[in-house]
Amino acid sequence: MNDSELRDLLQRVREGGLDPSAAAARILTAMRAAPFIDIGFARVDLHREVRQGFPEVVLGLGKTPAQIAAIAEKIAARGQTLLVTRAQPEAYDAVRALVPGAVYHPDARAITFAQGRVEAGRGTIAIVCAGTSDLPVAEEAAVTAAVMGNRIDRLYDVGVAGLHRLLAEHERIQNARVVVVVAGMEGALPSVVAGLVQVPVIAVPTSVGYGASFAGIAPLLAMLNSCANGIAVVNIDNGFGAACMASLINHL
Repeated sequence: MNDSELRDLLQRVREGGLDPSAAAARILTAMRAAPFIDIGFARVDLHREVRQGFPEVVLGLGKTPAQIAAIAEKIAARGQTLLVTRAQPEAYDAVRALVPGAVYHPDARAITFAQGRVEAGRGTIAIVCAGTSDLPVAEEAAVTAAVMGNRIDRLYDVGVAGLHRLLAEHERIQNARVVVVVAGMEGALPSVVAGLVQVPVIAVPTSVGYGASFAGIAPLLAMLNSCANGIAVVNIDNGFGAACMASLINHL
């Protein structure tokens, strides 16, 4: 039982649509549920949603398809929304066998299965992507933020090599409540965007680039050294982390 479900339950009692004893029984059942399930190779955290507002997210890297599917089954069986990041098609096949309604997002390399009530964010999260090569990281951010209950506006291939492409979408960026900016190479785009808006900008450096980009170190350092106000920086290629932060801000 998450926060929204608990509030709905109490509201029904208040309005006389549910007997207090029946509500108490449901709350006790939820409280007695194990906080985690030990399945040998993993301890699935079933109370993550209660503590942090969203269920445990499964990182697909380093896990076999069978392990990912087993964890996913436990999360879905508890009525929680499922999100698996960095998942390959083989993992999706294994998950779908146990969670038939699961959806695969190939560009994001993510698996989702939305269920239950997810509280909607207050505004729009803009996902701004410098180039098509950065798309996998941008889509990871977009899919993550969407499944967390946020409205998404994608602005892709608007890097600084053709700044007019970004300026043509100035109004869309200004209408966002949070902006996630994904860029590799020299990593200049977040500074440009932050100079155009009054909202938080979350910068995501990617590992896209030639030798001296050092697999994302160059854009990471550029973003950390930005002279523009209001920029926070996450790790290289961490679209998921950027989306989590953006979602928290958008739900305030």
